[in-house]
Amino acid sequence: MKNYYRPLPNNLTIINSPIEGLGLFATIEIKSDTCLGLTHVYHSEFENNYIRTPLGGFINYSETPNCRLDNLKDKNLYLWTITDINKGEELTLKYNLYNPNK
Repeated sequence: MKNYYRPLPNNLTIINSPIEGLGLFATIEIKSDTCLGLTHVYHSEFENNYIRTPLGGFINYSETPNCRLDNLKDKNLYLWTITDINKGEELTLKYNLYNPNK
């Protein structure tokens, strides 16, 4: 069997969101404190110093998020769950990575 590139982990999908546009949703139950992968790659020559990955491109904002970003001792950012995520639940962040006044 060939290995094909998948822009998202097998446990996530992108579908219409009640929050805004498209969102990132769990296809299975995901436990709290699970690293779901790389969302932003640090690169000083890009706007805001980051290149968003497909995983980082569809996470909607929430005042009560179920995920967080962590840099794991490098400048890249990774998505972690902070609560148990149910199958069909949208993953959300309380983000402030980008300065909207720039």
